[in-house]
Parts: sequence; structure tokens; C-alpha cells
Amino acid sequence: MALSVAVLMDPISAIKIAKDTTFAMLLEAQRRGHALFYMEQGDLAVRDGKAWARLAPLQVKEDPSGWFSLGEARWQELAGMDVVLMRKDPPVDSQFIYDTMVLSLAQRAGVTVVNDPQALRDCNEKMYALDFAQCMAPTLLSRDKGDLRRFVAEHGEAVLKPLDGMGGRGIFRVRAGDSNLNSMLETLLSGGLHSHQAEFVMAQKFIPQISAGDKRILIVDGEPVPYALARIPQGDEFRGNLAAGGRGEGVPLSDRDRWIVSQVAPELRQRGLLFVGLDVIGDYLTEINVTSPTCARELDKQFGLNIAGQLFDVIEHITLGNRAA
Repeated sequence: MALSVAVLMDPISAIKIAKDTTFAMLLEAQRRGHALFYMEQGDLAVRDGKAWARLAPLQVKEDPSGWFSLGEARWQELAGMDVVLMRKDPPVDSQFIYDTMVLSLAQRAGVTVVNDPQALRDCNEKMYALDFAQCMAPTLLSRDKGDLRRFVAEHGEAVLKPLDGMGGRGIFRVRAGDSNLNSMLETLLSGGLHSHQAEFVMAQKFIPQISAGDKRILIVDGEPVPYALARIPQGDEFRGNLAAGGRGEGVPLSDRDRWIVSQVAPELRQRGLLFVGLDVIGDYLTEINVTSPTCARELDKQFGLNIAGQLFDVIEHITLGNRAA
């Protein structure tokens, strides 16, 4: 049965289709005969307690010279859609949170929203991993500069990061005694140079196995894709993020990877987090990416998979079940 599928994303004109997981989802939905509709963050509204959106009919194709075409956008109730894919990239700022509140109204009107908007509000990608501390390396979350300095001194080498970044932005690797540590902490704690309110900073013991890659494990409705994408730092760079120049190499999941998945996956399913990316370095979980996890296209290409197809099997099952109810 054909569904109407709306996507909320960053500008489609700026994506790199060879690496864009949202694009893979759109291609798969279109291949299945579903009608696609496009919106950006400015296209949401609430009228008399109901979620509305300015939606443009969308068609996509695997063509680097022109991968999408849009029809005329018009305002309509989101309840007219069967599915909304929430694929807006971080930062998870106040506007992102407000978007999820609008999508919760659509969800209550019967729309299948992926990922669940309440879970997007509750599960900060850095902090949510702390719910599974048994899977993590030593980690401190603090607004106190002294605490953070002591953590670095205790472990000898640490990674410092803000809670709202993505793609490796704002992440520092620091050793005990580093003369730049105070400056790094001041920058992170202030959220920049012009804020006067201390912000949380996460400090994690440095994991040397980053040299073998920061593994992205994709989970579809609680089931892991059997291969991870190891994002391997290049040159002098310590960050493996593809956005920071890392090289992606597919690897089978290890026994430890599968154990970490077993710890996390049941709660992901319970929260309605249908498509999630775990970040694992060595034996340790570092982040749980719930907003717009990527790496599906690379794994599809290397191993002949169709990860978006797995996801749409689940979405169709849920949506048709909702219709029947």
C-alpha cells in the first residue's frame, strides 16, 4: 500500500548523495511507490493545536548532476501524512526541540514519526550513552573546570567535547600538563567566547584504539546491521569522523560490539528509536546517535546491503498497523 512520506531535513540541494543516509531512505521510499514530500525547519507551524507543514512534492534520482525535483509547496495539516522522517542534523538547540514538539502533535494525530519525537528530546547523543555506563570508558560530565582538570590528570590523556556538536566539531584531545588545557576548558565551558553561563563538558578517557577507527554500528528497530563502518583517522588527525577527514572501512561486528548492542537495543526499541547509530571505539561505547545517524550508504556499497530497505520494512509494518487500529 502506497504511503505519503514527508521528510524534515537540512537543504537537500547541499547534500552529498554518495554519503547521505537520508537520501538512501528517500530513494527506497520512492522505489516502493510511496509519495514523497519535503520540508525544512522553517516549514513547520501549529494552528489551533494541530501540526501543519509547508510541504513540497519531492522526487529523487541517483544522479550527481541533479538528484531531486520539487513541486509547489503548500501548507497542509501534517495529519495528512502517513510517515514523517525527522532527519534534521544537530545542533539539538531550542529550535530543534520545538520541532520535535510540533512532530509530537502530528504523532498524536496518527502519523508515524521516525525517530520518536519524545525520545529525540530525552536522549542527548552524548549524555544518553551514560545510561549504559557499563559499556563506557571512564567519563565525567561537569561544568566545573577544577573537576575536569582533575579528571585529565587522573587519566593522563582525555577527550573533551561539548554536548551539542556533530561531525567531530569542538572536540579536543588533551594530555595532563598541557599548557592549553585551561584555554580549551574556558572555550568549551562558555560555549564560545560570548556566553556567561557555564555549559556542560564531557570528558572521556582517551582510548588509543581510535587508531583502528571509530566504529559506527547502525541499529534498525533493535537489530544491528552485521557490519560497522570503522572511521579511521588520517594523518595527524585524532578524530575519525568522516566530516573531519576520516576514512570509512567496513568491518564485521565483534563479540564485544554485539554485547554492547545487547545492552542498549532493548531500550532503543522501547523508546521508539527505530534508526540509531552507536559509536564504539575499541571496547567502549562513546555516543548514541539518534537525530540523523549516517553511514548507511557506505555500508550498503561495501557489503551489498539495503539498510534503508530494512528500515522501511519496519516503518511500513508499524504504519499499516496504526491504520488498522
